[in-house]
Amino acid sequence: MLQAIADYFKVNEAEEAASDDNPLAPTREEHKQPAGPMLALAFGWGFLITGLLTGGSVAAGVPFWPDLIEAAFWGNLVNFAVGAAVGYMGYKTACNSGLLYRFAYGRIGVYLPVIFLAILTTGWQGIVVGAFGFAWVQGIVVGIFGQAEYAGLAGFSSPWFYVFALFAGALYTGTTYYGVKGIQKISVPSVIILVIVGFYAAYLSIGQAGGWDAFLAMSTANAAKAPISMITAINIVIGSWIVGAVVMPEYTRFAKSAWVAIAIPFIVLIISQYFLQIIGAMGATASGSADFTDYMSIAKQGLVIGGLGLIGMSLALWTTGDANLYLPVVQTASTFRLRTKAMVLLLGTLGTIFGLGIYQNFFDWINILANIVPPLVGPLIVDYYLVHRTNYRTEDLGRLQVWNPAAMIAYVVGAASTFYTPVWTVPALYGLIVSMIVYAVVYYAAAIVGVKLGYSQVKH
Repeated sequence: MLQAIADYFKVNEAEEAASDDNPLAPTREEHKQPAGPMLALAFGWGFLITGLLTGGSVAAGVPFWPDLIEAAFWGNLVNFAVGAAVGYMGYKTACNSGLLYRFAYGRIGVYLPVIFLAILTTGWQGIVVGAFGFAWVQGIVVGIFGQAEYAGLAGFSSPWFYVFALFAGALYTGTTYYGVKGIQKISVPSVIILVIVGFYAAYLSIGQAGGWDAFLAMSTANAAKAPISMITAINIVIGSWIVGAVVMPEYTRFAKSAWVAIAIPFIVLIISQYFLQIIGAMGATASGSADFTDYMSIAKQGLVIGGLGLIGMSLALWTTGDANLYLPVVQTASTFRLRTKAMVLLLGTLGTIFGLGIYQNFFDWINILANIVPPLVGPLIVDYYLVHRTNYRTEDLGRLQVWNPAAMIAYVVGAASTFYTPVWTVPALYGLIVSMIVYAVVYYAAAIVGVKLGYSQVKH
């Protein structure tokens, strides 16, 4: 039995090479995707339900206008800058992030960012699994049958929550099993439905508040009850998508031109997520609940509108779950040379298990991500753009250095610095900048005394 499992996980290089998703090597030209499907995928990926959750969380402590609009803009702009920087690397080298991090961290050193990101993105997968379960419990059990009669079956303690959550985990795992093409097939319908639901939710929110002026007054009053600083608000926005920005090469490696590689993070972060954050903030303000599964439920919106909202949310969560599962699968399969489909099943199962308890701690989770993820990519950005002047030769992948102490030191210092951030700056951005500075200082200090670090050891 154990041998059969080991054989299933063993990589089949011929199988991987024939796949569009091959994580073991740079994407070949015949596996590149046209601009249309890639941009549609970006819309679908960007319309992750996390935007609604983030907008609702920020609206609980920040007035909608102009504070929340500004916080969302600056947070998304930081994520776009990071996503564009690493996304261009993915396009230029045709490498996924697991291969790219190998250049900066080394063949063994790459275990740090890859394992770390795999755990975090699998955690995101769990959040989406939990959101699906809770949405359907609220929508079906409570919305249709009634709160009074079924009060004992509502919420996270309901046995139905576990049924729906387990179904969601199986659904996401099954779709992701077919790779990027499987994700593309559900992206477009998800976006269309969610855009319609989103605009209606905005209209509904303003109407429920009694008009635009009343809505703004309500937002200010709600935020005053438990205010959060602009720095904290921006950090929440950054944390909601920084992992996606850091692993942007997973998708931009399929781009045929540079403009598509930059358009992908722009669509994801400046258009899709910004839109969802605004919708989520408006819904939370009008309803008094930061959870979109509550204020768009059948119990509050009726069978028709609530039912359409539930379908839209389910499709968006489906897209979200697939994207969050695809990311760690590619990274771990690439780094540990394991079969991609086997990693889908393994990480899909783990994400489903996480989903039974992690969704309830969404706010704490994204704050953790905001602090500790950005410093991971700092060494890579400096190494690629400054040290090696965008010249990573993929033919060197098989003979890279074992590890790069400069990258390891830079990450540890950068991550630690986020716990001692000056009050005038954003911890996520501060940690990223510190890791970049530390990497440059350590690398060039070593070069001055004649010691080559990282990719410079093998590059000629």
